[in-house]
Amino acid sequence: MGHDGHGTKKTSSESNATLSYTTKVSESNNGRSARSYLTSEDQVAGNGLSEPIEEHVVTQQKRAAMIHDFCFGIPFGGLVLSGGLVGFIFSRNPTILSTGVLFGGALLALSTTSLKVWRQGKSSLPFILGQAVLSVALLWKNFQTYSLTKKLFPTGFYAFISFAMLCFYSYVVISGGNPPPKKLKSSTVAPSY
Repeated sequence: MGHDGHGTKKTSSESNATLSYTTKVSESNNGRSARSYLTSEDQVAGNGLSEPIEEHVVTQQKRAAMIHDFCFGIPFGGLVLSGGLVGFIFSRNPTILSTGVLFGGALLALSTTSLKVWRQGKSSLPFILGQAVLSVALLWKNFQTYSLTKKLFPTGFYAFISFAMLCFYSYVVISGGNPPPKKLKSSTVAPSY
């Protein structure tokens, strides 16, 4: 009977209509599957509520350094490049110019490329390792020059800065690389439904 008291005829498809929810199964990090919604069988058996239930899977965050390699790499490359230019102006020695331009330009190129690759969400480990190798070469060259001349500035200063940067690059590599960009970090931590 209908609401107005008159009898109504129902077709078989109308009388057998039931609510059903699809089951979305996702794999978590440890291999177990988790249901994100209840099925119609769970509803009929009384195992759930009338609303779909979402389960949030907590993902482990990737280990990363506290600071990016290019935060110190770009200023370091600029310092080496400008030091080579200034050294050439005062001494007129083309070796100083070529060393400064070669090493400083390479450090700047690797650092800015690392920044661009990092913004895309990709690994910049090869560029970090390249900067570390250049720091070792600069440390070796400036330490040899300091051993011969015993001048604190500029060779002793550059040897110290190169050693500090080598330690920094080692820290970044050992700790797991650059942290992910914030927009990618937020999308992996809190997935949107």
